[in-house]
Amino acid sequence: MTTFANNAPRIAIPMPHSGDLDYAERAIPQYENAVHGAGGDPVRIGFDQTAEEVKKALATCDAVLLPGSRADIDPEKYHAARHPKTAEIDAKRDGLDSLLLDDAYGTRKPVLAICYGLQSLNVYRAGSLVQHIESAINHNAGRAVPNAHTVTIDPGSSLAEIVGAHDGKPVAVNSSHHQSAEAVGNGLRVVARSPQDGVIEALEGTEPGHFVLAVQWHPERSVNDGLEVAESARAIFRAFVEAARKKNASLT
Repeated sequence: MTTFANNAPRIAIPMPHSGDLDYAERAIPQYENAVHGAGGDPVRIGFDQTAEEVKKALATCDAVLLPGSRADIDPEKYHAARHPKTAEIDAKRDGLDSLLLDDAYGTRKPVLAICYGLQSLNVYRAGSLVQHIESAINHNAGRAVPNAHTVTIDPGSSLAEIVGAHDGKPVAVNSSHHQSAEAVGNGLRVVARSPQDGVIEALEGTEPGHFVLAVQWHPERSVNDGLEVAESARAIFRAFVEAARKKNASLT
């Protein structure tokens, strides 16, 4: 592990999409800014890097953040027929996520997965997905609605501790997804759902001492909003970066 002068933990973030570079370049600064705001040092992992170059970059990083994407996971990966509403796959992003998760699980680096990142993580851990949510609740509000809907968080979860939701009170989230976890992957558990329709909204790891958190909403869009969602969004990134800082300290 390399020690850096500012001692900020380094967070590996894959580019969000290999086929829509305009979208990727618009999206990734939000994740980088949220990491910076929490005291971390974001490290872009690009599609032009070879597997060996990616591994070398990961050797200098303390944690992995899997961002959202406009793509969907290939349903063949979880043994399902393709739904007509399933978006095009992004094989390069999928392969990059696998490299990052191999490293994170092999070395117990903290993982924060957001939206597509949750779905990628769940399938990586042998889970499956709902390919298109059929619900009266607008889970795909995007930027148009700052507080798309609420989620109910398991009061005994690490997520509840992070965002201060021990009382079971619903938490407002910025949501933008049309897929969600179905069968939960190995070593993961459900810690948040939409109270209106039961859609899974967050997962966390079950292995003690390994920070793994995945949310279907977009906290990176809310950290500077000054709205109800902002403090819980900032808390998620602070907890993630602090876990990365502890990992850095343990390796140095």
